[in-house]
Amino acid sequence: MTDKILDIKNLTIQYHSDGEITQAVNCVSLSIEEGKTLGLVGETGAGKTTTALSVLGLIPEPQGRVTGGRILLEGEDVLKKSEKELGVIRGSKVSMIFQDPMSALNPVLTVGEQIAESLRLHEDLDDKGARERAKQMLETVGIPAERLDEYPHQFSGGMKQRVLIAIALACNPKLLLADEPTTALDVTIQAQILDLMRNLRSQYNMAMLMITHDLGIVAEICDDVAVMYAGSIIEYGSLEEIFDNTCHPYTEGLFNSLPDIENRQASLKPIKGLMPDPTNLPSGCPFHPRCDYCEGKPWEQKCKGEMPGEYEVGNGHLVRCWMYEHTNESQVIRKSADKDAEEGR
Repeated sequence: MTDKILDIKNLTIQYHSDGEITQAVNCVSLSIEEGKTLGLVGETGAGKTTTALSVLGLIPEPQGRVTGGRILLEGEDVLKKSEKELGVIRGSKVSMIFQDPMSALNPVLTVGEQIAESLRLHEDLDDKGARERAKQMLETVGIPAERLDEYPHQFSGGMKQRVLIAIALACNPKLLLADEPTTALDVTIQAQILDLMRNLRSQYNMAMLMITHDLGIVAEICDDVAVMYAGSIIEYGSLEEIFDNTCHPYTEGLFNSLPDIENRQASLKPIKGLMPDPTNLPSGCPFHPRCDYCEGKPWEQKCKGEMPGEYEVGNGHLVRCWMYEHTNESQVIRKSADKDAEEGR
C-alpha cells in the first residue's frame, strides 16, 4: 500500500472583505500518494490555487481564514504548525511552481543565487556547496551550468519556467504543487515542460498536485483527477474513470466544450451561463442553474434546495450529484436523463 503524502479532509476556507464573505473552498477532501500526480481541474475562480496555498500555510491573513478541516502532510496537520515550523516545511517537504514565470523570479538576483538560497536555508550548505548544487539543478532541468550567473531577463519564458522548477526541486521535496505551470507558454514549450516534469517526478519519486484547466495536460501527466466547481470537488477518481466514465454534468460539459479533431464539422457545446458569484452561491447544488439534468427531473427540488453528498459509482469514483443518490440505479437514471436531453424535453 503506497503512503499518502498529502491528505486533505473537509477543508473549508473563507475570505472576508468589506462585510462580504467569499466561500472560496467548501469541504474539500483529496489525497495524493507517493510518486503519483493528482490533477485539480476547474474554471478560474473555482478555488484551486487557494487549496494549494493552504498546504503551504500561505492563505493571506486576516482576510483569508481556514474555518474547518485538516491538511495532513506525511501524517502531520499543517494547520497546527507555527510560522517557524511552516518555514522549515516550505521548500524542503513541499514546493510550489507558480503560474507566471515572468513575475515569479526576482529580477535583481541571478538565477544561481535564487536556486542557492533555498539550499543554504534547508540543506545547511555553505556558499560554495550551494553554488555547485545550483549548477547541478540547472543541468537537471536542461539549462547549461554556465548560465548560473545570468539574470531572469536573459532567459526565455520556457527557460524561466525551467529555473522555477529547479528552485522547487532543489531540496528534493516530497510534494510539488504546480499551479498551471504551462499557461504562459506556447504549445511546443508546454510539451517540453510537461515532459521534463514527468521525468523529474519519476526521478525523485515525488507526489504532485497539478492545477490546470486544460484536460489535455491532465491526460498527459495525471494518475487521478479531482474536478472542482465553485469551491467544491464535484467529481473525483482515476484518470481512466473520469475520462471513460464521466458522470457529473459539469465534467461532461468540460469535455463537450473541447473541439472534436475527428469531426471538424461538429459544433462546440459550451456550458451555458457563468460561474456563480462566490459571495452569493446559489442554494443547493451550485451548478444547478447551469445544469441540463436538473429542470423537470425527479431530483429537481433537491438540486435547488440541498447540497448533494458524495456518491460512489464504482472503483473509487466519487460524484457529488443528486442523480446518483441511489448508486445502484445511477446508470439507469443517467441514461434516461441523456435521452431526455437528446429529445429536447
